[in-house]
Amino acid sequence: VQLQASGGGLVQAGGSLRLSCAASGRAFRSWTMGWFRQTPGKEREFVAAVIGTSGRTVYANSVKGRFTISRDDAKNTLYLQMNSLKSADTAVYYCALGATSDSRVYYYTDAAYNYWGQGTQVTVSS
Repeated sequence: VQLQASGGGLVQAGGSLRLSCAASGRAFRSWTMGWFRQTPGKEREFVAAVIGTSGRTVYANSVKGRFTISRDDAKNTLYLQMNSLKSADTAVYYCALGATSDSRVYYYTDAAYNYWGQGTQVTVSS
């Protein structure tokens, strides 16, 4: 399985970006897909996830109401629509795929994911 993240860039505070994550090698409809982010010197932080076949979406409190995660199973692509961006959202964003039953439960931990994309930089200027 390979994950290719894209869509990052530089945006002003209050602006929007949409990240994409294309998966190859495996149809991901049954699996849990997530977005994490990381800034220098800090641990990787959970952002949002789509849980298994249920499609239930979950979000970190810091992005709830501003970010929307979605997936297009036909295209094997995961998205993260980010609105009302803040400088605190500046980070490298990673997409991930969790291929075990534990992924559906521990979706908020990076240990629950088996495959990771390469990361895409999001910079929000104030």
